[in-house]
Amino acid sequence: MLSMTLREKIGQMIMTGFPACKITAELLELISEYKISNIILFSHNLENEQQIYELCKTLDETIREHINTPSFLSIDQEGGVVRRLPKEMNNIPGAMLIGATGDKENAYRAGKITGEELKALGINVDLAPVLDVNSNPDNPVIGVRSYSSNPDMVAGFGISMMKGLQSAGVMPVVKHFPGHGDTAVDSHLGLPVIDKDIDQLLKCELIPFRKAIEEGVPCVMSSHILFPKLDSQNRPATMSKSILTDLLRNRLGFQGIIMTDCMEMGAIKDNYGTAYGAVEAIKAGAQIVCISHTPELVKEAIHQIEQAVENGEIAVDWIDAAVENILKYKNKYKNNYQNSNPEPLYSENYKSQIKEMVEAGITKVSGEELPEVGDKTIFISSYAYQSTLASSAVNKQLHFADYMAKEFHGTSIDVPVNPRKEDINKVLERTDSSSLIVYGLYNGHMNPGQIKLVNALCARGNPVIAITLRNPTDLSMLNQGIHKIAAYEYNETVFKALIKVLRKEIKPAGKLPVEQ
Repeated sequence: MLSMTLREKIGQMIMTGFPACKITAELLELISEYKISNIILFSHNLENEQQIYELCKTLDETIREHINTPSFLSIDQEGGVVRRLPKEMNNIPGAMLIGATGDKENAYRAGKITGEELKALGINVDLAPVLDVNSNPDNPVIGVRSYSSNPDMVAGFGISMMKGLQSAGVMPVVKHFPGHGDTAVDSHLGLPVIDKDIDQLLKCELIPFRKAIEEGVPCVMSSHILFPKLDSQNRPATMSKSILTDLLRNRLGFQGIIMTDCMEMGAIKDNYGTAYGAVEAIKAGAQIVCISHTPELVKEAIHQIEQAVENGEIAVDWIDAAVENILKYKNKYKNNYQNSNPEPLYSENYKSQIKEMVEAGITKVSGEELPEVGDKTIFISSYAYQSTLASSAVNKQLHFADYMAKEFHGTSIDVPVNPRKEDINKVLERTDSSSLIVYGLYNGHMNPGQIKLVNALCARGNPVIAITLRNPTDLSMLNQGIHKIAAYEYNETVFKALIKVLRKEIKPAGKLPVEQ
């Protein structure tokens, strides 16, 4: 490290992405001239296992050629609604579905499957698990990405996934410190505020992070959220010395890498500017700053960080300490591409474990024994949609009602994601009061037309099975007398499990991990 230039040291502290499946000229410039050695991969970079492996191998070789250190190649592969690998690969259940199984071993298995897959592809950092406590049912960005509304349960399941990833040689990054669960604003779009003091946070949001630190978590990601009772300067956690250094480093004793969430998110970019935010994040205690998309912003940030070091605003010793910490973990989690092999990714063992987890998590929330589902049943749903920028792109060919109607030889009705009065009336006209209705809800708490339609069918006398295919909060808004099932996710593996439930081949024995 002593022989590294200032530019090379700062390059260790920046993570960026690029918009292609091969190294672009812009990315090569960032690596060769700006000494960037950390890359974040998104779906638009990834086609199939061989291409991903070759890309990662080339990225690592290019970084070693120009910088002579190992690389961090990272990805958001939480499972469930946040995943970046192609859909043909193993998609583990998301946090809340795993939480509903009630078995922490499932979180470990999910982490191990994910870690083994990522390691075989040449990816050595997973920006997971989420340790946010789902304490606000109106949260637009966390929701089913959280294991539970119970902080001890979040800690237990999150640490189990963390250890599963580590068992495969992948570095986990827990997020979003000091907690993103109690917000009603998506930090991709705006700047959330959580008006809790330290005592309140210690009793809830900080429990999973504190326990993860006790278990030796290597990396913590900060959130772009204002905590005015923690920071007198009213700066978001990512830019707050009070939160990153005084609380995370000193009070909680965290020794690993502090990484920021993306500095191009609206909370930072629109309120402070990405480059200024990057300087302030490093001053606050961050060691890796993520600027995921725009090369010009990466360059601007590096120039401003260099200026801040040269004018004494950031101490060289602080940069050196950060780089030393980063290199320690890079050497621990570095990839050996001679030993990597993307062949075993589709093993039947993986698929079987994922199916078992999904089936164990389907949750019957209320209602007596389910009515018989058959060819007279009417299935109603909308298509899924990308409800937050953190979520993966949805499969626009997959439609719950069509899929289930085909399986049961019933009738399918497609409705808008937020049915209007005329849409509701059309459905009432097309159905009679004796028909069994199976309705697949998708974020009904954000699209109240869905709730109105389900309740209208129930009020008319229809027997109704309501299944939430995202946030189970929807179920608390439905009339009594409705059979309520939480399935947590809108994908084919979940649909197949629901078919078994509706045929009474398996019991929906999951337990709702959030308070209604």
